[in-house]
Amino acid sequence: MEAYPVEFKDKKDAGQVKGSPYTFTRLSWGSPVFWVTQGYAVLQGTSIPIVGEGTKEPNDTYVEQLTASAKAAIDEGARLGVVDTKRVAVMGHSYGAFMTANLLAHTNIFKAGIARSGAYNRTLTPFGFQGEERTYWEAPEVYGQMSPFNYANKIKTPILLIHGEADNNSGTFPIQSERFYNALKGHGATVRYVVLPAESHGYAARESIMHMLWEMNSWLDKYVKNPAAPVATPEANNTPVK
Repeated sequence: MEAYPVEFKDKKDAGQVKGSPYTFTRLSWGSPVFWVTQGYAVLQGTSIPIVGEGTKEPNDTYVEQLTASAKAAIDEGARLGVVDTKRVAVMGHSYGAFMTANLLAHTNIFKAGIARSGAYNRTLTPFGFQGEERTYWEAPEVYGQMSPFNYANKIKTPILLIHGEADNNSGTFPIQSERFYNALKGHGATVRYVVLPAESHGYAARESIMHMLWEMNSWLDKYVKNPAAPVATPEANNTPVK
């Protein structure tokens, strides 16, 4: 399951029709469609609306809406007969990585997670982020509840963190992944942190993209497709992480 949550101030806007069933499938460096060729069912661009109407802001109930949407997506996939509810991974890039970490912190419905170039501690973006216009000092409880860094001790699901070494996006400096990795590792989580040399918020070099795909595919095979079977690891092959 791959997604990127979006905030709305109106349920009608959140429920609008988007996309078309007649659109050609397009691949890009960050597309999850690649895993269809590896035997996975892929829920691409899963709809995760975060809605706040009236005096309520969307992020006031971010965690509750996020987890409910993820569960609904998995249930629908199972209803369609294409999803094994006991073997589902979640992944995302940037705000989608932030989503991934939160889902692993607040649910146990996934076998693994992959988070690329994300932000995990909202106190490091204190003047707002994404669609959140309030500052940290105006809504400290919201910033705290939405920061998966604060729940690092709760994350038991294997998570792969990937980040560009030269990420200059103001909300996702590499320190976000570095500190989150340290917090997870310090609590005994199953976590791997991969740094892509010279890459910014999006990845461009062929070597980086191919290595990213290998890392992700190895992680999914090891923890989702067939957890009992051994799989090649970077450590075993002495493959440099950076």
